[in-house]
Amino acid sequence: MIRFFIAILFNAKRGPQLVSTMRKMIKHKDKYPEKTRYAIALKLIRYLKKSARISTEVYGAENLPEDGGYIMYPNHQGKYDALGIMYAHREPCTFVMDKAKSYGFLVREMVDLLGAKRLALDDVRQNIRIMDQIEKEVLEGKRFILFSEGGYANNGNIVQRFKPGSFKCAMKSKVPIIPVTLIDSYLAFNSFKLGPVTTKVIFGTPICYDTYKDMKTYEVADLVRSTIISTMEEFGVYVNNPENNPDLLNDM
Repeated sequence: MIRFFIAILFNAKRGPQLVSTMRKMIKHKDKYPEKTRYAIALKLIRYLKKSARISTEVYGAENLPEDGGYIMYPNHQGKYDALGIMYAHREPCTFVMDKAKSYGFLVREMVDLLGAKRLALDDVRQNIRIMDQIEKEVLEGKRFILFSEGGYANNGNIVQRFKPGSFKCAMKSKVPIIPVTLIDSYLAFNSFKLGPVTTKVIFGTPICYDTYKDMKTYEVADLVRSTIISTMEEFGVYVNNPENNPDLLNDM
């Protein structure tokens, strides 16, 4: 969080003007195309990255489908995760997040600007309604980031169990599922590391409907999780090795 507050402090002059622009676009959303609103979100992300000295390496962008909607399922490490993916994903996309955490400073504006979904984790009926909305919108061509792990407390580069139910909206809409591997994303806003940090966003090969149509939700969840773990290992990160999570050693 220290790095996040430093980024806010360094943007104290230009930040208010950008937030004002975001709120104006939210209030008159029908006047601003999705690409225009997304460009403003990317501008904010670039400001935060530069001020917080965060570099993000992007791999596999060529794997992203050029047309139609899809859902990206990344591992979850911290507050920078969605920002890093959006920075790497130059076409408009949006995300799903915990409703309880969606009203913080700048978070509210980002959620409303991009039409992100607020998921009340303790409200089953609301969850079903939101998932139905995602299913409908992805069929209309929208791209979503959905964190199947849920929370990210001390995850580091460890990949937790993926929740099978989170894949139902993709399977019902029959759209491609994109495994997204995040490496060292937790270092950005969820560690005490000082100095520059480098994170990685790796877009995997799409898992098309023909591949998963006869699978159970837990099988799809296991497939995406194992794909992410394999990708991390290809990049030299072995998830069962605590040395790859130096900031977490004291918590183990």
